[in-house]
Amino acid sequence: MTAEGERRDEIAADLHVHTTASDGTLTVPELADAARRGSVDVVAVTDHDRIHPELAAPVTVHDGVTVIRGIELRVESGAQRLDLLGYGVKRTDAIEGVTSRIQRNRKERGAEIVARVEDRLGVDLDIEPREGLGRPHIARAIEESDAPYDYGDAFAHLIGNDGPCYVQRDVPTFGTGVDALRDACAVVGLAHPFRYPDPSAALERARGLDAVERYYPYDGADADREDRARVDAVAEEAGLLRIGGSDAHGRRLGLTGPPQSAFEAFAARLPDVAD
Repeated sequence: MTAEGERRDEIAADLHVHTTASDGTLTVPELADAARRGSVDVVAVTDHDRIHPELAAPVTVHDGVTVIRGIELRVESGAQRLDLLGYGVKRTDAIEGVTSRIQRNRKERGAEIVARVEDRLGVDLDIEPREGLGRPHIARAIEESDAPYDYGDAFAHLIGNDGPCYVQRDVPTFGTGVDALRDACAVVGLAHPFRYPDPSAALERARGLDAVERYYPYDGADADREDRARVDAVAEEAGLLRIGGSDAHGRRLGLTGPPQSAFEAFAARLPDVAD
């Protein structure tokens, strides 16, 4: 068996997947086929700041594939912003209140970014502000317009954090986000600790959660900073579950994820599959 085959056999689930409810390209009906192509039979839908409106319960089965209803929530944590992952989400007043405020802000922010881009480039992006709208949607619209920018250029020169068309968005504080997630979720964890400016501070925050994302497809400078032994040490000291996934925004699932032993410990915290 090849190393690639051995690696795939070890992946029990992909616990970090985005859909069209935020800035991914997969729809719920397409999840099962994508999961099978990625050799996994469990996926977690973790759309940005939003509970997927088409998933009716915290854990469901779609065409033979178990789908965990989750969320990826961005929060303010001192000098940096962190992404928290919640799994087995119930629709509580607290999480609905937080996500509703974020989505209103996303629509307003998206409209302002679009207006700035259209004014700067003299193009019509043909995109309407809506819940779940993010910069990737706007970058795709720029690429499809008459503007001389592809997807990467749009971020690099227009809508990236230092770009002339960037608009800051409002996010809840770490405490507010954690409180809302704990009220609603079976498991709350820290996403991709080595993608932040200060991974040490991020990992310290993880100690107060249930889990930390140990399996993640880092690239570029983030891959150079990745230190799985360090994550393992924090997880061991703080009693954290080791989670992970592809962070898929496209159609390829199963790039990484927890092995069976780590997944079983995680799955034991989840509610039963809905009938």
